[in-house]
Amino acid sequence: QVQLVESGGGLVQAGGSLRLSCAASGRTFSNYVMGWFRQAPGKEREFVASISWSGGTTYYKNSVKGRFTISRDNAKNTVYLQMNSLKPEDTAVYYCAVSAGPVQITLGSMYAYWGQGTQVTVSS
Repeated sequence: QVQLVESGGGLVQAGGSLRLSCAASGRTFSNYVMGWFRQAPGKEREFVASISWSGGTTYYKNSVKGRFTISRDNAKNTVYLQMNSLKPEDTAVYYCAVSAGPVQITLGSMYAYWGQGTQVTVSS
């Protein structure tokens, strides 16, 4: 059974940092794109970042470029999202997901497996 478990969310002041982790189990995802999405209250889920199977290519939502960094450790079957200079508008539930498509895919429907999410709250 495939399982993705996110951790690292929490409450942080604006300008602060958090590092999210997503541990995958049930199969090896080293050949797949992994991504992060988020959903704020009353809003649709949106793409945040993705990373190729090798880690050599990354793709970001424009509003997080320069502040967020996605990385992965295939030996640990884990993907990370380092979030710096956080803003109140970054407040959302963050989800990791796995896709067999290209790294540029931002549509959630192209991601086959999803975690349960972790809450990130940024206070002003």
